[in-house]
Amino acid sequence: MVATTEVRLQAPLAAARRAATWWGALDFDERRARLLAWKRTVAARSDELAAVISEETGKPVGDALLEIMLAVEHLDWAARNASRVLRRRRVRSGLLAADQGAALAYRPLGVIGVIGPWNYPVYTPMGSLSYALAAGNAVVFKPSEHTPRTGQWLAEAWSSAVGEPVLQVVTGDGAVGAALCAAGVDKVAFTGSAATGRKVMAACAQTLTPVVIEGGGKDAMIVAADADLDAAAKAAAFGGFGNAGQTCAGVERVYVERPVYREFVDRLSAIASALPEDGDQLPYGRMTVPSQVDIVRRHIDDAVARGGTAVVGGPEAVRPPYIFPVVLTDVPEDSAAMTEETFGPTLVVNPVDDLDDAVRRANATTYGLAASIFSRNRREAVRLAARLRTGAASVNGVLGFAAVPALPFGGVGDSGFGRIHGPDGLREFSRAQSVTWQRFKAPLDLMRLGRDQAVLDRAVRVFRMRHARGAK
Repeated sequence: MVATTEVRLQAPLAAARRAATWWGALDFDERRARLLAWKRTVAARSDELAAVISEETGKPVGDALLEIMLAVEHLDWAARNASRVLRRRRVRSGLLAADQGAALAYRPLGVIGVIGPWNYPVYTPMGSLSYALAAGNAVVFKPSEHTPRTGQWLAEAWSSAVGEPVLQVVTGDGAVGAALCAAGVDKVAFTGSAATGRKVMAACAQTLTPVVIEGGGKDAMIVAADADLDAAAKAAAFGGFGNAGQTCAGVERVYVERPVYREFVDRLSAIASALPEDGDQLPYGRMTVPSQVDIVRRHIDDAVARGGTAVVGGPEAVRPPYIFPVVLTDVPEDSAAMTEETFGPTLVVNPVDDLDDAVRRANATTYGLAASIFSRNRREAVRLAARLRTGAASVNGVLGFAAVPALPFGGVGDSGFGRIHGPDGLREFSRAQSVTWQRFKAPLDLMRLGRDQAVLDRAVRVFRMRHARGAK
């Protein structure tokens, strides 16, 4: 397929507009049946899709299969729960509007533009595709220019399972994404860097097109003195090195209480040091985008130059297209490795005096996507999670929220806004419509010109009895 240019975007958008009319008019059960048919096609051909993902991203086929399985779980949930979340329902009218019946329904927006990333080219965009489609919208999807065949595969699977062109895929670089933002779609869902997210917002602002932004993270893990250190070290390694560290909600910073700091560093270092020294044997694969290697190298160099210690790896761990595990300690909190998204297989582990200190440091970032806490006191860990300025948190695990379809996902600050997944994700791609109707003649008719003063006086007496009782 030839990459879609700005000019050729008009045809797929027009097709999506026509398909949106048909798709939005179907009832929930009819859409559910078609979405589940797509799901079955993806699941049945998952080996084929995993091979495409692996070729484009460099991640192992096993990791690609895990990504597909997670994405399919979300697709299944969205298809099966859209009716429950979005269907028309009656709401209470309240005392002043007792004569009115009231109902709330959620209607499709129309056509959603989805701009996907390259690190998880199925799981991440499917968080928008699945929920937007289940809500009754058509979608124009622009996959990353680094993973175009993955996006095309999803569209071809849709065509095979459903037939109608409700899902359109356009390929190309950032110019195509910019064109999609300016094309007059009804909402744009973007996943990528915070810098590009700002550009997407600026472009969409010209047409007042609403946006959902997921702009990456600088996620922290907190390890309490009472934590299971083996479990915490294994989770840190998976969260920091998995997918070559190219996970927006992975682990980049680790804060450990001082009494167990050295023991934790030793356990994490043992895991990192045991990984193969042959790039082809690395369990997390190569870096997907060559330019990302330079960012990781710069962060490592800056951390070491600022007084940090590379207890595993270091600058020599950067051997493109691979980066071998890097564990850094005692890195200044204002270094690039602590303030900017690294997006590589590096972990910075710093000691903290106590859990209050850990929360303060974890929150001292412009990002706010996710975090994790390890402690044997689960109740205290959950209370600690509530103090974190993040959209999600896991206790005694990493990325647990990503596998729960009923939970919304999204961040604050430079990590963006809006939510995908769960009921919030379905409503994100819908518009609320409120409808009232008169059930009987109002006993106190206030909604007219020239209202009766006596009627107003009675209404005010009732109002004060209800709302002003006990006032000082």
